[in-house]
Amino acid sequence: MRIIEIFHSFQGEGPLTGARTAFIRTARCNLRCTWCDTTYSFGEGSEASIQQVLDKIAVFQTKDVCLTGGEPLLQPESLDLTRRLSEGGYRTVIETGGSLDIAPYVRIPNTIISLDVKCPASGMQDTMRMENLSYLRPQDVVKFVIADRKDYAYAREFLRTHPIPSQVVFQPVWGSPLREMAEWVLADHLNVRLMLQEHKFIWGDERGH
Repeated sequence: MRIIEIFHSFQGEGPLTGARTAFIRTARCNLRCTWCDTTYSFGEGSEASIQQVLDKIAVFQTKDVCLTGGEPLLQPESLDLTRRLSEGGYRTVIETGGSLDIAPYVRIPNTIISLDVKCPASGMQDTMRMENLSYLRPQDVVKFVIADRKDYAYAREFLRTHPIPSQVVFQPVWGSPLREMAEWVLADHLNVRLMLQEHKFIWGDERGH
């Protein structure tokens, strides 16, 4: 499979925020979000076997793994890798942009799907594979990355018209006003988690963290 980087850090987003995690960042992405902070993952990366990936993360001595990208579901080997991780006792968060089929992954034990619903400011709002919503489980996460009031209104309406059985996260685009969004969520009594990118408070945009 094509790999951009494998590294050891703390999970900065989602339900496992703060957990010491082995990150596997795959190459290539089929989307081009305007606010993307990992554009370096759009390249071809380097070839690695599933066993090589497993051997590399083993040295980090953690059972929490994040399979991210780019878009990891573009890699044909990602499904077998996820199965191998599950069999090895790892808990794997799979971060996906929502445009590709998640059905095979939700059948694998010890997985958490972190599914993006793209808002208007991303420029990718029409790429969502709506069938994915029906596959979500309680342990999964639906994430809205929000840049402005228009994005917030879009996310609020999406939740009104599409009941979601999973946790819902509103994540401000890095650098956008935080207090405003917090006030919007409180005023509307939304049952969502407002979460920041913890790793950026520690390391900024430095790669490998």
